[in-house]
Amino acid sequence: MNRNNTQFVLCVNNQGCDDLNIRKIYEVLPDESAAKDDYIRVIDESGEDYLYPASYFCSIEIAANVRESLLHAA
Repeated sequence: MNRNNTQFVLCVNNQGCDDLNIRKIYEVLPDESAAKDDYIRVIDESGEDYLYPASYFCSIEIAANVRESLLHAA
C-alpha cells in the first residue's frame, strides 16, 4: 500500500467500544467489503485492526509531514 494514500479518521463516538478513544486519530485499512455495510477497518487501541461503524469516525486530511510522523509512530 502506498503510504501517501493512507487514510486517517477521527473518532467521534465509541459507544460500546473499549478499544476506541474519542478525539483520537486512527489509521484506516482498506476493506471494500466492510465499506458496503457502512463499516471501516481501523487499527484500534489494542494494536489490531477491527471493523467499526463508519459513523463513529470523521475522515480528516493530514499534512504530509504529520502523516509520516503518524505512520512512524505506529
